[in-house]
Amino acid sequence: MYICICNAIRESDLRKAALKCDGDAEATYACMGKRPNCGQCLGEAQEIIEAERAAACCDVFAV
Repeated sequence: MYICICNAIRESDLRKAALKCDGDAEATYACMGKRPNCGQCLGEAQEIIEAERAAACCDVFAV
């Protein structure tokens, strides 16, 4: 599913970038070589980024 239509960012790509990049949605976009255009995606993108990081954090402690 596309999260950002302006930049053609898929949810799966955003989740991968969330684990490689620090910061908020705009910083994560920058790590991907993108920047928000209309900005309508930023709220949902931020939620996905936070969820992915939280899941990765929990996976580390589960070992």
